[in-house]
Amino acid sequence: MRSPLDRLRHALSFELIALLLVVPLGAFAFGMPLQDIGVVSVVSATLATLWNLLYNWLFDLALRRTTGTTLKSPRIRLLHAVLFEGGLLIVLMPFIAWYLGVSLWHALVMDLSFALFYMAYALAFNWAYDRLFPLPEWQKAPQA
Repeated sequence: MRSPLDRLRHALSFELIALLLVVPLGAFAFGMPLQDIGVVSVVSATLATLWNLLYNWLFDLALRRTTGTTLKSPRIRLLHAVLFEGGLLIVLMPFIAWYLGVSLWHALVMDLSFALFYMAYALAFNWAYDRLFPLPEWQKAPQA
């Protein structure tokens, strides 16, 4: 399994790169001021980072317990991304509605849009991260 320091590097790099992408894209897509989307994105990223640390640790524990390894197949990677974003969606939607002064429906649409972006981004980022920083235990298993 990954060390706490490696998990911190993973979570912080994930969120920093995502912010560089999502703030300008979100402001453009929703026609809102960059600073408003920036605040929503930074708060969301902070909550997501905390969730990321906890969720990935728990997911890896469960995966290792059920399969004997933390190596993720494409199907497991998809499940990982969907469950992560689903949990985050529940927490972020009320904050988005409150801060931007929009209806819960509008916040849901925005949150789902962000979630779709982040799901695709998480899949690509995590795959790349695992290739850049492979664990020694994966040398014994075929690459997924």
